[in-house]
Amino acid sequence: MNRAFSPFVKSLLVAVLAVSGSASASTAAPAPKADAAKGATLYADGDNARGLPACVSCHGAAGNSTIAANPKLAGQPEAYLYKQLLNFTTPSRNNPVMTTYAKMLTDEEKKNISAYLSTQAQKPGAAKNKDTIELGKKIYRGGIAEKNVPACASCHGPAGGGIPAQYPRLAGQHQDYTAAQLTTFRTDARKNSAEMSTIAKRLSDDEIKAVADYVAGLK
Repeated sequence: MNRAFSPFVKSLLVAVLAVSGSASASTAAPAPKADAAKGATLYADGDNARGLPACVSCHGAAGNSTIAANPKLAGQPEAYLYKQLLNFTTPSRNNPVMTTYAKMLTDEEKKNISAYLSTQAQKPGAAKNKDTIELGKKIYRGGIAEKNVPACASCHGPAGGGIPAQYPRLAGQHQDYTAAQLTTFRTDARKNSAEMSTIAKRLSDDEIKAVADYVAGLK
């Protein structure tokens, strides 16, 4: 009996060892690290051969956009930036411009650009409306209890620095951009955060403008 099953057992053992070796090899080989230097080049120059424009043309040198409608990307958490680039390729965050460009980027390029931008220093912004600064501060730090709106600081941090992979940096961001995003969350035009959609629906236009102006001045 032993001799009759010996070839089978030997074959089975070889197969098991082969699978085990393959699994060990894949476990031992870590995913390649993002290359911030390559990300910097693609951000600054784009790729003419593919018709991919330079990110700098809309988001500014080193991610410091000077256009109020376009976000500052400098200093955003790397994992968060990567997630947004992925989201732009899905219906959860459809944008006529960014969806087109995000779909042109490989996964590696998305990671490289995110790595580059996360290391850049953001130029500070400033609150502009002195009449709403206290309302914005109240909402950001304490929320609005009667509307069941939590304090923005509970997720985005007391100084607006955000939490990597989960919540973006809000400090210093353009007022117009922040207000626009809160509005798209409220109308479900942007659907990549159920939490933010719920909160934004409870905010009035004036409250959105006030908190957007307040966070622009955080450092």
